[in-house]
Amino acid sequence: MWIDSHCHLDASEFDHDRERVVAEAVAAGVHGMVLPAVQVANFDTLRALAHRHRLHYALGIHPLFVDRAADEDLDRLQQALERHADDPRLVAVGEIGLDHFVPGLDRARQEHFYLAQLRLARAAGLPVILHVRRSADALMKGLRRVEVAGGIAHAFNGSGVQAAHFIERGFALGFGGAMTFDRALQIRALAAGLPAQALVLETDAPDIPPHWLYRTAVQRAAGQVSRNTPAELPRIAATLAALRGWTLEETARCTSANVQRVLPRTLSS
Repeated sequence: MWIDSHCHLDASEFDHDRERVVAEAVAAGVHGMVLPAVQVANFDTLRALAHRHRLHYALGIHPLFVDRAADEDLDRLQQALERHADDPRLVAVGEIGLDHFVPGLDRARQEHFYLAQLRLARAAGLPVILHVRRSADALMKGLRRVEVAGGIAHAFNGSGVQAAHFIERGFALGFGGAMTFDRALQIRALAAGLPAQALVLETDAPDIPPHWLYRTAVQRAAGQVSRNTPAELPRIAATLAALRGWTLEETARCTSANVQRVLPRTLSS
């Protein structure tokens, strides 16, 4: 069984065919998906979606959304975590973190929301799903201030030293479509060389398409679609298998067990 550890199935890109997307993923062997939230307004929709399809979800405020979030949204997140504390399908606080790549973002506000959400995760006894984009060191600084029960560093693209710091704190590292590009040398080196227990697979659908779905800006302007889906996970996994010298069966067994270790509630529902 494959587990897609990071999939935005509630995104508008799936509004016209969401049921088919889920069915295709299941047919491809992807029976587990973790759906991270990005803003408070979508919490109820996301939870309902996870329950309808027997998936798992996380609640949090994404760093790219904090500029449009109200300060009271942190209170709403706390209330949602308390209200659904006994929901076995709620597996983490996420997607939270820091984005130091997109220009013009308020870094101080990002950090405020990040630290506050770490505290909420600690109070709830939940792991976290982290957005890491040129921000690994800053994220680690926060984790030293507010210790949490590990989780997943999504779409990891840091150094080997940074990877080791996350692993030491109980995190697995997410690898997906970016790993399939031959020129992604750093990501592929990490995927090949990190301890096996550090690796989880993800699509980040509808984003981060693998190389066979990638479209240039010119192609996208011409109307060609570059939508990623969770059904692509086994083919993405084949890249990891090749890099590690594993069979697909070994890859599925290892990466799924890693998701279940760092997000323990995925085992019980």
